Amino acid sequence: MLTINRMFKKIQIEIIFVENCNNMASKILKFFLPKDRVFFTLFENASSNLELIASKLVSCVNESDFNKRAVIIKEMEDLEHQNDQLTHQIFVELGQNFITPFDREDIHSLATALDDIADYIYSTGKKINMYKIDPSDQAIQKMADAIKESVLAVNSAVLELRDLKNTQKIMGCIIKINSIENQADDIFDLSIENLFEHENDIKTLIKKREIYKLMEIVTDKCEDAGNVMESIIVKYA
Repeated sequence: MLTINRMFKKIQIEIIFVENCNNMASKILKFFLPKDRVFFTLFENASSNLELIASKLVSCVNESDFNKRAVIIKEMEDLEHQNDQLTHQIFVELGQNFITPFDREDIHSLATALDDIADYIYSTGKKINMYKIDPSDQAIQKMADAIKESVLAVNSAVLELRDLKNTQKIMGCIIKINSIENQADDIFDLSIENLFEHENDIKTLIKKREIYKLMEIVTDKCEDAGNVMESIIVKYA
């Protein structure tokens, strides 16, 4: 009876040992497997979120009612928080995974650029209501439209990164992003000129100038994202 018990315990120990070895092998294999799907899915989710928050900004600047704008801005805040979480998850994956679909520096730069876009879009909406600025201002509405077009191009480019087969489409998106950024610079310069020429209230002038600048920075951040994707194409396509 004692011998049988010892044999049974020995079998149990061997089973546990095999299970531990299998678990360890699984973890090692998981560590060395490429994480393309993880990173690409996170980037795609982040850029899709940008489309939503950019659309909310357009709705915000076309809404005359302060309280209705506040509801839209809260929705923008929620989307911005979602992008913060996605960015954090990308950085966690970057720290845990040995193999990445492209350079770690490019992954970090692209994640940062996408997060910055969301931050500045939300900040724009928040400041419009905080400063009680009339969003029907022509410059604000033009810049909001430019931001949405630029974000659409960013998302289209991000969606093509997964297999890098359609590099011409990605480059077309990048060219469009750069063109919109130049247009936004022109809108900003003309808006500042008109602001100083026609706005007599110094407080309103300062508030509008800050909002114009925030919106112009959004298009700069879109260009940053485009530059990172162009770098990826050059290295891997």
